[in-house]
Amino acid sequence: MKAGKNLVIVGDRVLIDPDEGIDKRSSGLYLPPTVREKEKVLTGYVVKTGPGYPVPDPTVTDEPWAAGRKKEVKYVPLQATAGDYAIFLKEAAVEIEFEEKKYLIVPHSAILALVRIDLTEVEQESESER
Repeated sequence: MKAGKNLVIVGDRVLIDPDEGIDKRSSGLYLPPTVREKEKVLTGYVVKTGPGYPVPDPTVTDEPWAAGRKKEVKYVPLQATAGDYAIFLKEAAVEIEFEEKKYLIVPHSAILALVRIDLTEVEQESESER
């Protein structure tokens, strides 16, 4: 029996599947990957996100280790969600390989913009075209 692997992203980090390959500019010029390596901004699809920013518990006393039971940590959720197309700073990205696929782990603060497709608008447009 083979055990499945689960990659857990911690804190305010985001797992991104980077765009790779040849890039075509609006002028029709194709740029090889070596040119893209010099760019400061990268793009890719968000695969998974961490739980968010941890929030301190206001009920904790000065000596939190003195409490008998462990309380659940609360988080402020991230804006990025799985499926978003992210534009982020290359210098903040850490490259990893998981199950023979290359990913980037990026702190949420390094994401400059997110492109999110609203499926309800797409469905409404397709219905109005009928």
